[in-house]
Amino acid sequence: MDDWEGVIRGSGRLPEDWVNVAMWVLGGSLAGWVGFSPLGFNPKRGLLVSIVIGAIGGLVGGALLTPLLSPIPVNSEDFNPLAFVAAIALAVASLTVADMIHRRFGI
Repeated sequence: MDDWEGVIRGSGRLPEDWVNVAMWVLGGSLAGWVGFSPLGFNPKRGLLVSIVIGAIGGLVGGALLTPLLSPIPVNSEDFNPLAFVAAIALAVASLTVADMIHRRFGI
C-alpha cells in the first residue's frame, strides 16, 4: 500500500513498477487496433472488442510469459523490452485465436 500513498494524496504519480504493466496493455491494445483497422481481421467483432482482446493478451503475455522466457530476473522498476515483445506477441496470438474461433464457431 506504500506505493499508492502518493496517488491517494494527490501527487498524481503511479509507482514505477506499473509503467511496465501500462506498456504491456498499451502494446496489446495497439496490436488489437492494428489487427482490426489496417489489416481488417474480423470486422464483425468490432474495434472495441479487438482492443480489449489485445490488451488482455498483452497483460497476460507480459506478466506470465516473460518470466518463463527471461534468462535473468525481471526488475519491475526498469523497462524490459523482452516483456514488451512478449506482451505484443501474445496479444497477436490471442487475436489470431479469437479470429479462428469466430470463423469456426461464429462466436
